[in-house]
Amino acid sequence: MLEIETYSIPLEKINMARMYSGKRGVAGSTRPIERKVPSWQKYKTAEVEALILKLAKEGKTPSQIGLVLRDTYGIPDVKATTHKKILGILKEKNMASKLPEDLVALLRRVIALQKHMQANKQDMTALRGTQLTESKILRLVKYYKKTGILPATWKYERENVQLLLK
Repeated sequence: MLEIETYSIPLEKINMARMYSGKRGVAGSTRPIERKVPSWQKYKTAEVEALILKLAKEGKTPSQIGLVLRDTYGIPDVKATTHKKILGILKEKNMASKLPEDLVALLRRVIALQKHMQANKQDMTALRGTQLTESKILRLVKYYKKTGILPATWKYERENVQLLLK
C-alpha cells in the first residue's frame, strides 16, 4: 500500500487568496505585535518626514517610498517612527495625488491591455483580463465613493481612461 504525504498550510497563511484562481497565497512575513522604533534605527521623525518629501518630489508613489525607506535607509516602519502613515504625511504637505494609488495602477493596466487588444484583436485571454481589471476598478470606485475619497460625480469610462491619469 502506498503512503501519500499530505502538506497542510498554517491557518495564518490562508488569509490572502487570488480572486479568480481559487488558489491560496502562502507568501508573506509577519510584523511584530508591538509597533515600536527599533533600537538600531538612526533616523528621527523630522529626518524621516524630510526623506518622504524628497522621494515624493522625485515622483515616487507612497508604496515605492516605503520600499526605498526600508531597503535603502533601513527604516522598517514609518508609522512607528512618525506616528503617521506615508500618505498622511504627503496629504499634510499637499503632495498626495488626487487618485488613490491602487486605482491608478489598475487604470494603467487597462491602458496597457487596451493597446495590446488593438494590436491583437483575437487575443481572448487579454479580453478576459480587461474585463476582470475593469470590474476591479468599478468595485474600487464604488468603495472610494462610499468612503468619500472620490467625489460622487467621479465616473470611470473605458474611452476616457487615459484622460483620467493626466
